[in-house]
Amino acid sequence: MHQFFSNKKLIILLVSVIACMGLIAYSIKERARLPIVQQFTNDITAITGRVFAKPANAVVSFIDSIEDLKNTYEENQLLKSKIDKLYEQQVELSDLKEDNKKKQEQLDLQSNLSAYNKINGTVIGRNPDTWVDQIIVDRGSKNGVEQGMAVMSGKGLVGRVVEVSPTSSKIQLITTMDTKNNRVAAEVQNGETAVFGIINGYDKETKRLIMKQITADAVPVKGADVVTSGLGGKTPKLLPIGTVDEVKLDSFGLSKEVYVTPYADTNDIRYVTIIQRISESGE
Repeated sequence: MHQFFSNKKLIILLVSVIACMGLIAYSIKERARLPIVQQFTNDITAITGRVFAKPANAVVSFIDSIEDLKNTYEENQLLKSKIDKLYEQQVELSDLKEDNKKKQEQLDLQSNLSAYNKINGTVIGRNPDTWVDQIIVDRGSKNGVEQGMAVMSGKGLVGRVVEVSPTSSKIQLITTMDTKNNRVAAEVQNGETAVFGIINGYDKETKRLIMKQITADAVPVKGADVVTSGLGGKTPKLLPIGTVDEVKLDSFGLSKEVYVTPYADTNDIRYVTIIQRISESGE
């Protein structure tokens, strides 16, 4: 009996030793396998990261591009707004310069018309359909304006008053194609020998007045001043009109025609001076 228990202890001891060795061997095996599993896991993680990283980066890049486009658009809109504002300011500045030039011309005109009573006015209306025919000014009978008075603008004659109301007047321009109302008795200051005729036409292409009814033997000099002659009974004499630009025979070859470059810019009339004679009558 005693021997049996001794053998049993030996067997238990042996089994314990074997079990311990097995556990040690398994532990060593698991430790050897652990880096492989970890490496596999790391590889899977890296591959998955690369697979999802490209689309994610593409999305991020697309969003960044959209944001850049938005910023560029906003910058362009801001720049366009500044350019438009600068352009508007340049237009306003140019208009102010031109307006000051017109005012200065009117002031200069005053000193040359000391022999006349003058009524200064501003253009308040001009119909595009009758651009070369008429303008409306802000002076009327309350200001002393009367029908038939000559009208100056800038450096020269532009027309005469044809209608008068208490606060405004209609001016028939010298450039009108209405041959009944555009007649102005004129004189070419041709040195010692004056040449007389009638301003009674306008060439739209060359923007020149046409002086007619000049005798064939008259010799108007190119560049000579053309002024009102005062022979028609309405407009005062010696009001400047323009300069001789060209002289030629009319279509019948019986008389000469003088093409006159006007002093006044009839396409841009802003201010006018209405002339009222003091001591003498004229046309």
